[in-house]
Amino acid sequence: MRLLFIGDTVGNIGVAMLQEYLPQLKRDLKPQVTVVNGENATSVGRGISQKVYKQIMNAGADVITLGNHAWNNAEILDFIDDTNKLVRPANYPGPDVPGRGYTVINVNGKQMAIINLQGLVLMDNLNNPFDTIDGLLKTLQSEVDYSFVDFHAETTSEKMAIARYLDGRISALVGTHTHVQTSDYRILPGGTAFMTDAGMTGPYDSVLGMQTDLILKRFITQRPVHFKVAETGAGILSGCVIDISDRTGLATKIRPILINPDHPYVN
Repeated sequence: MRLLFIGDTVGNIGVAMLQEYLPQLKRDLKPQVTVVNGENATSVGRGISQKVYKQIMNAGADVITLGNHAWNNAEILDFIDDTNKLVRPANYPGPDVPGRGYTVINVNGKQMAIINLQGLVLMDNLNNPFDTIDGLLKTLQSEVDYSFVDFHAETTSEKMAIARYLDGRISALVGTHTHVQTSDYRILPGGTAFMTDAGMTGPYDSVLGMQTDLILKRFITQRPVHFKVAETGAGILSGCVIDISDRTGLATKIRPILINPDHPYVN
């Protein structure tokens, strides 16, 4: 089984990169499941709208994951309960959180869980993700053959720690949120594929997707600046492709996907 995962989609350029390259990647890599993080996908770089949700799905996503900006666009409340293809962090506290923290999809007669979790370090005070995933895996263990976690977190240490905690218990865990692809992709000793951060899909000529001049002004003046998504220039698409054993449900290979002007796509 092969899974294609695309990291944080940012703004209009990010959506355009998906529309251009996701069909090519699916044609050439032939993944059975394609997951895209879309929590920065609106034109302002925060949250997701129904229009953008449909654009990403039409580009070829099977499931869209979110993160700490899940609720920044209030429109999400109009449609998140009507789809099982949009997954927000499972560790939001409270009994009546809109949407769902995971979804299970059929993959050639087998079941795959796509789970979204958010970290705690330097992030909002959600429920403990270690406790949350323990509960989810206990519920899902007899229902699914594969499991993938998008761990949306700030620090590399927390991402590595939870991957080690889950090693051998899930198929793969890939981090999102920091928008810079890491080179530590590997199969952990227990058979779980891991990558600290998949990277960003959005404006290449930017600072993490935002207009460079505004970011520089903030650092130089140390005064508040309203950041805006970069709307011109080249794009970048970042992610990874993971092969999973049909027999064990554990990973056998992970490799990065990176497309930008310095790394043009070659099929």
